[in-house]
Amino acid sequence: HLCDRRQRQMCIRDRYHTVVTDDGTQDEGFNCKACGKFITVRDCGTNNRNHCPHCLSSIHLDNIPGDRSADCGGIMEPISIYVRPDGEWALIHRCKKCGELKINRIAADDNEYLLLSLACKPLANPPFPLSALSTPFGKEDK
Repeated sequence: HLCDRRQRQMCIRDRYHTVVTDDGTQDEGFNCKACGKFITVRDCGTNNRNHCPHCLSSIHLDNIPGDRSADCGGIMEPISIYVRPDGEWALIHRCKKCGELKINRIAADDNEYLLLSLACKPLANPPFPLSALSTPFGKEDK
């Protein structure tokens, strides 16, 4: 299993490449497996990039954060927002391949429109008809 882990880590490292940005500087990153856009760790506000700032997708690489030991490798789709007790937002991802759920902190450069869209999704699609809200707290009109 150690050999498999080492091969996975090399594969992850091989995904990284260097590009020259518009301002002429070099930047290291990788292409998102879900949307194909180039992703960099620069400007994300953290040392670890664990999801795409454009589509908010991730890759199922870890069993424990940072261990790169998951055998799955499936695309983790963002399905919801979680607000931690301290007010920090986090993304809830579900693996399209195995169904596992993971929580990841949002990053400074994440697509704000998509974050708000995920946060509003339960309000836009409640599990009951909106007409049920016409009478507050289930009381009948008198």
